[in-house]
Amino acid sequence: MDSATVKSLARETGFDLAGIAAPGPTLESLFYPEWLAAGFHGEMSYLEGRRGDLRAAAHELLPSAKSVISLGLIYDTPGPSTSAVDTETQGWVSRYAWGEDYHDVIRKLLYELVERIEAAAGPFDSKVCVDTAPLLERAYAHHAGLGWIGKNTCLINQQIGSWVFLGEILTSLELQPDDPAPFRCGTCTRCIDACPTDALVPVGLPDGPSHALDATKCISYWTIELRGPIPREDRASLGPHIFGCDICQDVCPWNRRTPATDRPEFQPMHMLPELAELAQLTEQQFNERFALSPIERARYQGFLRNVTVAMGNSGNRDFLPLLERLAANPDALIGEHAQWAIERITAAP
Repeated sequence: MDSATVKSLARETGFDLAGIAAPGPTLESLFYPEWLAAGFHGEMSYLEGRRGDLRAAAHELLPSAKSVISLGLIYDTPGPSTSAVDTETQGWVSRYAWGEDYHDVIRKLLYELVERIEAAAGPFDSKVCVDTAPLLERAYAHHAGLGWIGKNTCLINQQIGSWVFLGEILTSLELQPDDPAPFRCGTCTRCIDACPTDALVPVGLPDGPSHALDATKCISYWTIELRGPIPREDRASLGPHIFGCDICQDVCPWNRRTPATDRPEFQPMHMLPELAELAQLTEQQFNERFALSPIERARYQGFLRNVTVAMGNSGNRDFLPLLERLAANPDALIGEHAQWAIERITAAP
């Protein structure tokens, strides 16, 4: 089995990008302990400890691994950018969560690809990974030639931009690795300049990543991963964001003419939702509405917390009756953020 055949089978399976990387440590993995030591992971404890150590190299997850097959799947669909949101009534949901949960979609395709390769090459050891596995996906995708890690810390492909989901197959097959993709951000700093919270931090290393993400300053971290209160001093920076943030990708020149996917699973279902409607969801309604969506990860409590902050940032006084109800919510997290939103709206001239 050669690398070209594997890539051809990947395309037949439905993947848009495919490449091969060696399973050993990458330059990015050497920087990873420094990223943790700086506290840039915030409260995401699953990124450290034993699961952090496993990220050093792919063969930590599959000792027999001789190759990493890195795959990419476009998820961009026709739709507005963050600048198009009606900040007085709507909330912003990150583009990757407009459709169904990508974990299930990609995992199914990865197993299908393993079956295709086994049919052609015979049995081999393998491990399928989506982003829940302790693996530095973007690092291996970079070394497999799928793209470079940009200053916004996203993987960017020269032809199709950065709206790409990643998945991997660790395999005992010995395949010819591809060359790493060259860094093509140049002197551009649009993502850094546009980030409202200064979450993109220069690393300053001659080798390895150009910039790092300080998650503790990132809107995506606050609205998805953080379980407690959003820091009061940072709430105004969230604007209309209720789940994730796409600003650093929306402004990237490499995303100007990106192709859109026609996969039905990724077509928009949760694009630009109305805040008033979301604020009135019961926990059961939330679970039913977002059961197949990445939005479920925020959980009901965190989601309503985010919605109240977006309502407060809207300046829309029509939201005050809803916020008064939410301020009386027995859940202290929801109630405190709703009270903050009321104060922010009523303090506006």
